[in-house]
Amino acid sequence: MTAKSRAKESPSGAADVAPEFRGEAPPPHFLGHRERLRERFVLGGAETMPDYELLELALFAAIPRRDVKPLAKALLARFGSFADVIAAPRERLLEVEGIGDGTAIQLKIIEAAALRLSKTRLIGRPALSSWAALLDYCAAAMARGVREEFRVLFVDRKNVLIADEVQSTGTIDHTPVYPREIVRRALELGASAMILVHNHPSGDPTPSRADIELTREIADAAKPLKIAVHDHLVIGRAGHASFKALGLL
Repeated sequence: MTAKSRAKESPSGAADVAPEFRGEAPPPHFLGHRERLRERFVLGGAETMPDYELLELALFAAIPRRDVKPLAKALLARFGSFADVIAAPRERLLEVEGIGDGTAIQLKIIEAAALRLSKTRLIGRPALSSWAALLDYCAAAMARGVREEFRVLFVDRKNVLIADEVQSTGTIDHTPVYPREIVRRALELGASAMILVHNHPSGDPTPSRADIELTREIADAAKPLKIAVHDHLVIGRAGHASFKALGLL
């Protein structure tokens, strides 16, 4: 087919010639792909998209002029899932070829926004009747952590969640916790009960002997002040363990 036969007359009579026949480089193939992907997201939502496509959408803002599909697939191969990618530490993200500081920060912003939204949906609501949502939030916030973190969810007399605070962060298998400080903070907030939560970076949520002893110390310190410990949750990649369900509290 000749260049002339490829030309298309515009309403003004001028030939609308394909870029390659005007001596211009055609637009990058991924530009059309981005528009199609965005349209699919708008029409069908995230539920219809595999993890690599959702990750592509997340990368578009940080990398405006490159095909990001190979990078999205490389990230998933390295970390496992969309959630694992955005929860990965910034330092580990930077180890992936093609990930710069701006891209790593973009992914961490997405994680922070997701956690903020989950937390907003819990604060001010009855903790015990929102238990499934509470577990989902704790898993998202802590299950993939590389260091132990101890947090306390404070509730009022109506069991409404009034605060969620990280009390301490430690190493891969230990974090310092001070029962008196936790009880003091509960008094400051006017809390009548607490839900203790910490993670096991090993992935196994089985409570250790130290976990059991610490829980008893906190409960014993809180009891004279009429502050209850509703539960102690241990969060791991393999799931969670509840002291109450296990008969440990």
